[in-house]
Amino acid sequence: MECILIAAIFSRHPQSLEWARGKIASEWGSIVLASEPFCFDDTDYYAEAMGPDLHKQFLAIQGFFDPAKLADRKCQAVAWEMEHRNESELLEARPLNIDPGYVSLGKLVLASTKDRAHRIFLSQGIFAEVTMRYVGGWQFYPWTYPDYQRAETLKYFSTCRKYLLQLRSESNK
Repeated sequence: MECILIAAIFSRHPQSLEWARGKIASEWGSIVLASEPFCFDDTDYYAEAMGPDLHKQFLAIQGFFDPAKLADRKCQAVAWEMEHRNESELLEARPLNIDPGYVSLGKLVLASTKDRAHRIFLSQGIFAEVTMRYVGGWQFYPWTYPDYQRAETLKYFSTCRKYLLQLRSESNK
């Protein structure tokens, strides 16, 4: 299956987002596509642990990704979140959130530590969720998060899909 690794990072601290971008680039590979950071105010779910005024950014990693490694990437992301919390002098219980996933030609899949009726268990306490599907354009499910339904988010993931098509074309030469 051909896909690319993506990550959604969010925090109220610009230095935390920079830390996450550096960690991802050094451990997972070069960041080839990055969305503009945006105000993440679609939910207050994270407010107690992360504080107000959160900003979010999507990142895509260079090259093909093996989706069988998604649970490993999520476990690594959780460990990085704890590492950052312990290294920083920030007061929030969770100053940084890193959510990996992947884009294939037909879908966007996100990893989660939370079980829900529409999520499939992978391993190590990690679940996978098909967040959107691509059929002539990105289509949502009832559980698709509001920030993934934004026009600029759809444009970003369409760009990721074009990048995947380009990788596929280059690998077939």
